[in-house]
Amino acid sequence: MPLPHQLELLSPARDADIGIEAVNHGADAVYIGGPGFGARASADNSVADIERLARHAHRYDARIFVTLNTILRDDELEPARRLAWQVYEAGADALIIQDMGLLQLDLPPIQLHASTQTDIRTPEKARFLQDAGLSQIVLARELDLGEIAAIRDALDPARCSIEFFIHGALCVAYSGQCYISHAHTGRSANRGDCSQACRLPYQVLDAQGRFVAHDAHVLSMKDNNQSLNLAPLIDAGVRSFKIEGRYKDMGYVKNITAHYRRLFDAILDARPELARASSGRCTFSFTPDPQQNFNREFTDYFVNGRKDDIGAFDTPKNPGQPVGFVTRVAADHFDLMADDPALVLQNGDGLCYWDAQKALVGAQTNRVEALGDGAWRVFPKDPMGALHDLRKGTVVNRNRRMDWTRTLDKKSADRRIGVWLKLSETADGLQLAATDEDGHTASAQVQLSHNAPKDVAGSNAKLRESLARLGETLFTPIEIALDLPRPWFVPASVANALRRDAIAALEAARAAAWQRLPRAVPVEPPAPYPEDSLSYLANVFNHAARDFYARHGVKVIDAAYESHEEEGEVSLMITKHCVRYSLSLCPKQAKGVIGVKGTVKAEPLQLINGKERLTLRFDCKPCEMHVMGKIKRGVLQAGARDAAEHALRFYRRQPVTQAMTD
Repeated sequence: MPLPHQLELLSPARDADIGIEAVNHGADAVYIGGPGFGARASADNSVADIERLARHAHRYDARIFVTLNTILRDDELEPARRLAWQVYEAGADALIIQDMGLLQLDLPPIQLHASTQTDIRTPEKARFLQDAGLSQIVLARELDLGEIAAIRDALDPARCSIEFFIHGALCVAYSGQCYISHAHTGRSANRGDCSQACRLPYQVLDAQGRFVAHDAHVLSMKDNNQSLNLAPLIDAGVRSFKIEGRYKDMGYVKNITAHYRRLFDAILDARPELARASSGRCTFSFTPDPQQNFNREFTDYFVNGRKDDIGAFDTPKNPGQPVGFVTRVAADHFDLMADDPALVLQNGDGLCYWDAQKALVGAQTNRVEALGDGAWRVFPKDPMGALHDLRKGTVVNRNRRMDWTRTLDKKSADRRIGVWLKLSETADGLQLAATDEDGHTASAQVQLSHNAPKDVAGSNAKLRESLARLGETLFTPIEIALDLPRPWFVPASVANALRRDAIAALEAARAAAWQRLPRAVPVEPPAPYPEDSLSYLANVFNHAARDFYARHGVKVIDAAYESHEEEGEVSLMITKHCVRYSLSLCPKQAKGVIGVKGTVKAEPLQLINGKERLTLRFDCKPCEMHVMGKIKRGVLQAGARDAAEHALRFYRRQPVTQAMTD
């Protein structure tokens, strides 16, 4: 966790190489999956790769957080415990967890962070997790600034810091509160295998069976972008700013990390009471631009209150940005007039457009020809016959730029730590002292007989030039002081060796000073959980988790949905997104409207996709939507053998045993 005055930019990594580039592009911390039990089924990494990434990050005092955030069966607890020790010994700085059963185990002395899957929305739950020994908690994405500030006020900033998602794909559900994937396919989102039913198109029917929307992606959200809200989020108490994307590619992580690094550096320059959570400043060979990566358009979601434009209802794909319109369609190409005459198209650019049914159609370029004055001829990769509804006047967007992709395929950032160098005279030669911007110091000496230079000014200039050549090291010179009582002629070979030895000693001093994040100590006696009963929504999937909640005063504990005890219709998703509101059918919207007041009611809606049918019910007091459904019989049957072997059955009251009845 960052100190109360520090700001942490937390970037994702699908693998160690991407994590290394996240650090190089300004991340103060990186989160990455280990060999198992991370909530991204296909984003696992070896312990050796975790070690390699941690070694690189620690050079800059950046931190590595390993995700161990699935819910666990009883038979998985011991493997998870062993894995925790392995990544700790590899140098990981924290574990991101969801399953509270882990707190019952013999874990290494590693800091623990609460995953977004723990669904933290209230000051009471946030305070409980702090008191249970969690040092950093990532809040629900749905909270507004006032709700974040209320949680800040409930926490001790010296014990627990607030983490918040600032960019990337949005789960429509409160994280940890979605079971549609498991109910329909047996793939559990809480176990890292979501089937993303939220990105599907649905027919929306009202209570009378009338169509409200046709083939609309009504559960698909735009992508999160808090670029304009960073200062208010800081003031509300956020200290760790998280970028979503453990499935994303190298270019995405480079670009988005660099984008927010620049924004935070500007804030830190203007607010000296705040500081970076790691060392060094970055320079980039490109201008970061979030629009250049895959996105479903952007929203700041609920941070500034409810809005009606948070959904990507037309498509879950990347629509890109408008670049021009079609002027002519031929048998093997089409001509395009650019909106900006300076536009340059490249072979391989991704183009797209909306057809007559408002479906997004891709038109990747195979070859392009400049016709002059902003006109271009495009030979698409696919046959022209496949580009239905492409006609004169069609607006064309670009959702991938090959020149941008090639730029980020190369080295695109340099991260350096500032250092002061001072050359002084000793009894038998010279000493070069190095002090970095974090206060670490080191020095190197050389035995050398004094020789006066013929050209003092020229000799000093060459000496400074030799000492400033920090090359591929971590460091960049802030100041080079020649603290010499008399002029010296120093051969370039001697100056270079002295510089290399001093810098090597400085990096060794930094490594020796590196310290692990402290593990928080839970309060005693154990803090009571804010509720005395837990439903399947608490995701309790093993006896250790059950014992944890019982130790914290919970009386009734239901098993997780994945235990298949809930066979009837239940809430398969709870979300702050409201389909009625987004379709202008909310009773609160109609309140006070003459002729409409009282006629719009929060009646259920039906979502239909093929044979799948879900019911939307609306809880207007907390302004939440419940997606109702039941687990499929096929899922129950397919999981019967696994359930008999692994799943739990918790009892709502103590069972009566034979011994008790005798």
